[in-house]
Amino acid sequence: MLFNSYEFIFLFLPITLIIYFTLNRYSKNNVAKGWLVIASLYFYSYFHLSYLYLILTSIIINYFIGNKLNHKSLNVKERKIWMIIGVIFNLGLLGYFKYYDFFVENINVVFRTNFTLLHVLLPLGISFFTFQQLSFIIDSYNEKGMKYDFLSYCLFVTFFPQLIAGPIVLPNEMLPQFEDKRNKLINYENMNRGLYMFSIGLAKKVIIADTIANFANAGFDQMEALNIIEAWMTSISYTLQLYFDFSGYCDMAMGIALMFNIVLPLNFNSPYKSTNIQEFWKRWHMTLGRFMTNYLYIPLGGNRLGERKTLRNLFIVFMASGIWHGAGWNFVIWGCLHGICILVHRVWKNSGRKMNKLLGWGITINLVNIFWVFFRAENLNGALKVLKGMFSYKSLITIVFEIEQKNNLIRMYQEIKDRFVVNEIDITILLFSFIITFLLSNTFNIVNSLKINIKNCFVVAFLFSISICYFNGMSNFLYFNF
Repeated sequence: MLFNSYEFIFLFLPITLIIYFTLNRYSKNNVAKGWLVIASLYFYSYFHLSYLYLILTSIIINYFIGNKLNHKSLNVKERKIWMIIGVIFNLGLLGYFKYYDFFVENINVVFRTNFTLLHVLLPLGISFFTFQQLSFIIDSYNEKGMKYDFLSYCLFVTFFPQLIAGPIVLPNEMLPQFEDKRNKLINYENMNRGLYMFSIGLAKKVIIADTIANFANAGFDQMEALNIIEAWMTSISYTLQLYFDFSGYCDMAMGIALMFNIVLPLNFNSPYKSTNIQEFWKRWHMTLGRFMTNYLYIPLGGNRLGERKTLRNLFIVFMASGIWHGAGWNFVIWGCLHGICILVHRVWKNSGRKMNKLLGWGITINLVNIFWVFFRAENLNGALKVLKGMFSYKSLITIVFEIEQKNNLIRMYQEIKDRFVVNEIDITILLFSFIITFLLSNTFNIVNSLKINIKNCFVVAFLFSISICYFNGMSNFLYFNF
């Protein structure tokens, strides 16, 4: 079930809210939590029934291991064994469903074997709920976690707003909110703010991201060759599409959670305004960065073992981030490219040199845009096709010559429209997305300073109504693939 669907907005969400708060109102708090777990599992299994068995198995085994680690009777060696079992189980589950075919395919190529590919169905959200449960296991081992009953743990893993594509939540930042008596009753201010945030996220997804997708999909998937203008339009379109799609999902997730009086962590903070690559990663997919820092970078030694090992640890983190996103060499390359840039930035920063902020922003946004080509392309050949077009000086010379000789900008504009199969509305939305991305404040700041009045109610109603009109072109969120 998609957030951008009639059944979710007009049936699932209101029914879930009404029953949840009604049960809490009559002090049926555990029943209310149980209802929310059941509703979340229904939401998840709506995509595919087999997903239900997988997530339930994962929950039961992780809760059992976490409880073992919370027993004071275990000695140090036993605790370490159980922690290792938990880590191996979670990474093994992720490895099988997400990377099995990738590994076998590469083994067949390298060793000229003929092992059968299983074409394993990738369960939605497995990367997200696996990392959340890994944090529970590791925090329990480090005695940083709190003991939770099974029902509360199920709610932590399955809470439907953030189940499929994040943000990646830690148990100690979400579950105490469900226990707060004030959060068990309807808070109309939170309900209004949540609806406002949800409406903005919905508009980001169905109006902007899905429209811009027409440009990106045409360039990456349909055109056999691209000139320099088409290639840059393709890459920039995907850069904007990915941001509006993923941040739109997170806005909707945060908005829905706020309707339940639950505050989820911020996942995006205007990342394309960053003036260096380190700042970009402090603003993009912030909860993944937090997870990688706490559960990989710091255990590797962080910055405590000298500069060379710090650089090594940073590179490992970004390579792992690339692998986490998908099973393909394009994701490995994408992660490594970001890792190299982070290392260069750190060396530059430690040297005491400074860079003009506008120049730094220009370099950063262009590098991020170029690297996204590897992230989006189906394979390396697809990425090279776009990159070749982006840096084709011959096509640039040809275009300039044609403009000078024939003054045919209008004809060129029409040809681009025909090649991308888009219209004036699509182009207007693409241009408008630039203004939103680089000039306007982010959703969190807007909602945080929101005053409930007629004007803002009208804005919500307008965004919601226009978004509903775009439902005929419903599409999955991009991060469902990761």
